[in-house]
Amino acid sequence: MSPKIPLTTPRPSATFDDYTLSEIRRAASTGIYDIRGGGAKRRVPHFDDLLFLGASVSRYPLEGYRERCSTSVTLGTRFAKKPIELKIPITIAGMSFGALSANAKEALGRGASIAGTSTTTGDGGMTPEERGQSKTLVYQYLPSRYGMNPDDLRKADAIEVVVGQGAKPGGGGMLLGQKISDRVAEMRNLPKGIDQRSACRHPDWTGPDDLEIKILEIREITDWQKPIYVKVGGTRPYYDIALAVKAGADVIVLDGMQGGTAATQEVFIENVGLPTLACIRPAVQALQDLGMHRKVQLIVSGGIRNGADVAKALALGADAVAIGMAALVALGDNDPALDAEYAKLGTKAGCYDDWHEGRDPAGITTQDPELSKRLDPVRAGRRLANYLKVMTLEVQTIARAAGHNNIHNLEPEDLCALTLEAAAMARVPLAGTSWIPGVNGSGGL
Repeated sequence: MSPKIPLTTPRPSATFDDYTLSEIRRAASTGIYDIRGGGAKRRVPHFDDLLFLGASVSRYPLEGYRERCSTSVTLGTRFAKKPIELKIPITIAGMSFGALSANAKEALGRGASIAGTSTTTGDGGMTPEERGQSKTLVYQYLPSRYGMNPDDLRKADAIEVVVGQGAKPGGGGMLLGQKISDRVAEMRNLPKGIDQRSACRHPDWTGPDDLEIKILEIREITDWQKPIYVKVGGTRPYYDIALAVKAGADVIVLDGMQGGTAATQEVFIENVGLPTLACIRPAVQALQDLGMHRKVQLIVSGGIRNGADVAKALALGADAVAIGMAALVALGDNDPALDAEYAKLGTKAGCYDDWHEGRDPAGITTQDPELSKRLDPVRAGRRLANYLKVMTLEVQTIARAAGHNNIHNLEPEDLCALTLEAAAMARVPLAGTSWIPGVNGSGGL
């Protein structure tokens, strides 16, 4: 009897992993590319790859409960007659009514107002619920012009000209027909139930010189009262920020690839753009080279989750941050309490990203009247306010530990990096060394 030959253990491919195989099968079966919401899910260098260097002998720490640590920020000081004064440097990013329910938009306004910060309209225009519950509201001016209303623009506290978005720089948005309700259709001047695709660029200008003209038009409409933001997706941050400054922006919003979107092609989300961490230092360098750092404020967004992320963004040179996906989670998105309902949709809590389908059991990314009723805007607003409060306390904790009485005094010298990639992107030393890859040796912007 011949001896039994042992079998090798089955080994999956690192290249053709389970997800990749499932996507090939899905594409072969349907002939349609995958659409989803959210931001990049791949692992990229992020704020977790940075650490703070707390005060010791060489730095003097501050006592947490006895010594003040300021958190306020002013946005729009360059040209606007009425800059925005915020109590905290954490703002709510633009998310449209249409992508979100009216109750969700109201909850974002309520939470932001309680916390002393701003929220932003998004594509599709301004709802009365949102304006009524938002002490400080930023009005987005997008390529689609959906819901664009000069009267609403004047009602806003600031205007944000959207050039690009971190999840899809160079691409437009989608809102599928199942979310085009009667109200959404009326606000966007679209037929009900028909898929909508937003333009990838503005129809009336093609470059930075035209952008300058558009900004001047908006300033005239608003009598130079409102700050004008320019939002760009993270691709070529040094040059994009320099051109936005030249065009006359008061504030620049820089969105990395971890930033969320309501719906676009997954291949876009995962393969286009730069990680947020890689965007900040080139952007700050551009502002410094122009002598405009802190004169033109920089808001960073894309994957901001907690106070540590906020503190690191500020230390790298940002004036404030914006959150989107984290704010939705605070409202109740992807809650494990709804796991049974997520299972019916073929997913689970923490992974649900089919926001375009309009079947969100949390009542947030839907236009279904029955599902929307599940979200109590008052309760959800309080949850968001609590989350913003905790984030702010965390930033203060880190700032005091680093010896600062103002969170805006955090600086790159307070940081070190755990990986070569993070050290090179953030331009801070590799932990335990004084080496900054590409700076101490060779390399450029």
